[in-house]
Amino acid sequence: MSAGLPLALTLGEPAGIGPDLTLAVWLKRRALALPAFYVVGDDRFLRERARLLGLDVPIETVTPAQAASVFDRALPVVPIDLPVTAQPGAPDDTSAPAAISSIRRAVGDVLAGKAAAVVTNPIAKNVLYRADFADPGHTEFLARLVTEATGKPVMPVMMLWSPELAVVPVTIHIPLKAVIAELSTKLIVDTGRIVARDLAKRFNIARPRLAVAGLNPHAGEDGTIGDEDVRIVTPAVTQLRADGIDARGPLPADTMFHDRARATYDVALCMYHDQALIPIKTLAFDHGVNVTLGLPFVRTSPDHGTAFGLAGTGKANPESLIAALKLAARTGVQAPALVPAK
Repeated sequence: MSAGLPLALTLGEPAGIGPDLTLAVWLKRRALALPAFYVVGDDRFLRERARLLGLDVPIETVTPAQAASVFDRALPVVPIDLPVTAQPGAPDDTSAPAAISSIRRAVGDVLAGKAAAVVTNPIAKNVLYRADFADPGHTEFLARLVTEATGKPVMPVMMLWSPELAVVPVTIHIPLKAVIAELSTKLIVDTGRIVARDLAKRFNIARPRLAVAGLNPHAGEDGTIGDEDVRIVTPAVTQLRADGIDARGPLPADTMFHDRARATYDVALCMYHDQALIPIKTLAFDHGVNVTLGLPFVRTSPDHGTAFGLAGTGKANPESLIAALKLAARTGVQAPALVPAK
């Protein structure tokens, strides 16, 4: 992370656990040697949530440039100029506008060179959809904001990272019956190229090793259990290797995730959502991090949802947010501003 530049942390769904975790994590800033960050949100709302939780968190309204100098004595908040009134576990009419405005401002700040990376608290997509939110989720919204700001289309890639395992689902939030229609050699190759590039650039892995999972049981057994691995996956691995990328596969997914297997690669490219997320959530449920690759900046997020039932109780586990902040600081090498500062 560039010296002096803070991380921009979004508010997330105000009725969820994001605000609770943010307040709790700031209190651990010294013990955990956390990087400086500021919250894009409503300072009055955060003061009320701190009061509800019984947390002594001083809060100061700042500009991004002031955040790092304030961080040690108070939680810096860059205001979104929207009142937030949602109560824990009960989203209201202010929830969606606040969550969307917070993401927009954080992305604008990092593109303008005011922040080193974006860390996003969880959102509730069903709440956003009721407010006519047009994108399938966080990742697609971030990509659209980048395109709107820079005029350049981007292909976002979701990676789930932990010290134990990193995985990338090539197809994501689609029904299992639609995976074969969506999956293509080009999609696997494009995804693999982005993963290899960003692991080298952001994670300082000189020659990333990609393990490519097969789609079918036993990677299709040479076409006897479906021909998709022969027709689609194998040509993709061949192309990645021709590009100079250390890729191998298709590999039987049921033998890819034990200890010895994981030691042989840096990231697993999986063909569908659960093939990727089941192993990492088994190994790193509390401290996995959602990382968006393919953007002109680093974005990380806790690998969990809004947990409405825990909001306002003080019982939510902050480990994933802590990991997301630390990973963003580690990988967030800020380039020159990509859009003019406002």
